[in-house]
Amino acid sequence: MPPPAAAPVDIVVPVKSLRAAKSRLRGAADAGVGDPDAHSRLALALVLDTLTAARLARVRTLLVVTADPDVEKAIDDALRQARVPGRSPADRVAEIDVVAEGGLPGLNAALAHGAGLLRARDPHGIVGALQSDLPALRPGELDTALTAATALFAGGAARAFCTDTPGDGTSLLLSAPGVALDPMFGAGSAARHAGSGAVPVEGSLPGLRRDVDTADDLRHAVALGVGTHTTSALAVVARGA
Repeated sequence: MPPPAAAPVDIVVPVKSLRAAKSRLRGAADAGVGDPDAHSRLALALVLDTLTAARLARVRTLLVVTADPDVEKAIDDALRQARVPGRSPADRVAEIDVVAEGGLPGLNAALAHGAGLLRARDPHGIVGALQSDLPALRPGELDTALTAATALFAGGAARAFCTDTPGDGTSLLLSAPGVALDPMFGAGSAARHAGSGAVPVEGSLPGLRRDVDTADDLRHAVALGVGTHTTSALAVVARGA
């Protein structure tokens, strides 16, 4: 097995059906109206900005697990076929794959399924799970977290995680080479991950920790600086379109 410092990183990103996702955010995309199309557009924008940042970090593969057939087409149109600004064709960016959730019972089952697929491809890599609602994420923040987790693994830790901004949730979970991911996402996940032996990654990392579930979360993310997809989705509201 290669040492942790040399291990590639593969990450699962879960995406719900766009119309069903982010129910507490409904109305934030259209000044409280709650139009389903506007809501889906914003939910997708959060995903695309998360993937846009993550693919520029030290990540080999981003595996999107989703029950929504429209998500793969949107990712293909917006990311996989698009040239990355400021990058030449020779520059490395993470590969983005999409697999069907297949009716699995809940988020953690979908994450475990994705992690199992990644482990089957390469049992010697670092495997992680990244929330898909991080529109203010910066590639450097994810790199910082990956570097910190790699150091923890070198010191004997088996799993590491980043709490969200409130401190009770989890935005990123990572497992060392050969270790099961064992995701425990949901309300109070930070305590569950810590109780299962995962070690918290320290540091401010504001974009990585700022997941978006409510309109207040979205305002905080906008203040940090969101990506172009979320900016565009919110600009539709500002134009009254």
